[in-house]
Amino acid sequence: MSVELPFSPVDSLIRTQAGDLRVSAGAAEALAREIQQIGAAIAAEAAQQTAAADRKTIMVSDFGDISVPGRDAVTLPVAPVDRIARLEIDDQFRVAEDARLALAGLLESRAKRIASGARKLAEHAGRRTIQAEDIELFVSLCD
Repeated sequence: MSVELPFSPVDSLIRTQAGDLRVSAGAAEALAREIQQIGAAIAAEAAQQTAAADRKTIMVSDFGDISVPGRDAVTLPVAPVDRIARLEIDDQFRVAEDARLALAGLLESRAKRIASGARKLAEHAGRRTIQAEDIELFVSLCD
């Protein structure tokens, strides 16, 4: 699975949580890969909800009880989030615009939580740089 998210917004998200620590390029890439996998899995579950309701358009309600942020409130670009949503679902499904925004908000929230946990792991290890292994370890332990 290739990483669909551009580097810059993911790097910005991880840096907002890094505090005074540095962030390796590998950590940003690992975070992008993790939130992409999470997003694809969430979309696949939403597609099941959509099919059960005999619809072809994935709607916000298919993601559960989440809110739709404004387009200017999310750092992650919507077009790559749409491509992530389509990684694990059948081509018959469409993803509503507000569902894409809701998924972007959800993934951004998860990314911040993962980045914050990775920061704590890097600090615990006595390092000044968040590395890919911190992202991967946090996800394996907590997510």
